Amino acid sequence: MIELKNISKRYGKLTAVDDLTLSIGPGEVFGFIGPNGAGKSTTMKILSCLLRPDEGVATVGGFNVMRDGDEIRRILGYMPDFLGVYDDLTVDEYLQFFASAFSIARSKRRAVVDSVLELTDLTHKKNTMVSGLSRGMQQRLGVARVLIHEPKVLLLDEPASGLDPRARIEMRELLTELARMGKVLMVSSHILSELAEMCTSIGIIEQGKLLYAGSLEDALIRAKVGETIRVTLENADVAPQIADRLERDERVTSVHANGAVLDIELKTIGDPHHFIVDQVISAGGRLVSVVPREIKLEDAFLTLTKGAVQ
Repeated sequence: MIELKNISKRYGKLTAVDDLTLSIGPGEVFGFIGPNGAGKSTTMKILSCLLRPDEGVATVGGFNVMRDGDEIRRILGYMPDFLGVYDDLTVDEYLQFFASAFSIARSKRRAVVDSVLELTDLTHKKNTMVSGLSRGMQQRLGVARVLIHEPKVLLLDEPASGLDPRARIEMRELLTELARMGKVLMVSSHILSELAEMCTSIGIIEQGKLLYAGSLEDALIRAKVGETIRVTLENADVAPQIADRLERDERVTSVHANGAVLDIELKTIGDPHHFIVDQVISAGGRLVSVVPREIKLEDAFLTLTKGAVQ
């Protein structure tokens, strides 16, 4: 549904996007990750026909961004990182305005607006002035706006930016529901843990260059991020012997002991770790718990990027 081939975009001497090649297929929720100035917003603006690339070819649904802008706008919804709203309209009037702008027949507008209000849980706010909405509700309104014309592809640039924890959770649930409806989502965010929970694939970009695109699991493997198992012992006195024994195991990268707690990093992700229990028991350890540590997207991001900004 989204194809970028050798896309570059320059602003004077600054190369915002540098020879970027990327493919996002039907049914994907693609998390676009990178620091400020990495090229995420520029890429999305190219796909939404707001910017022309200097080099390369970009298509959405098979339509070329350089010549098929009208066709792309019919199947694409774009929500920028900063959403401008009309403060002197109610929520309902705001959505009615955009329904008209997308040439939705007057006879169908009421049903369409009511549908997106219900989907985004804004029905109870339909008569509220846009200026009276919280930041979270305004972000929901932004999603409602891009859904008015039933697009197949959604580009959402930092949809959870500035939201409080509850509003972020609600936004994540909304985006997950849109994915279940079969829409292709490209979502940029700095909140990596939330992207990890809902994305089927990710892309990591830095200084305009795409460093990685693929599954989260493959990113962790490429970044050489191993799974960590935390073992808590009842008898801390045997912890040093157990740590020494595990460090000599070829399946273990490292062991960090802190009193009765051992953090054991494995070389690969998803392999059985029952051998750890065997080693602990054979060394005379009495187990309290064995808990795998959650593998985080932040781990791969920090390893694959250099922290460089433009």
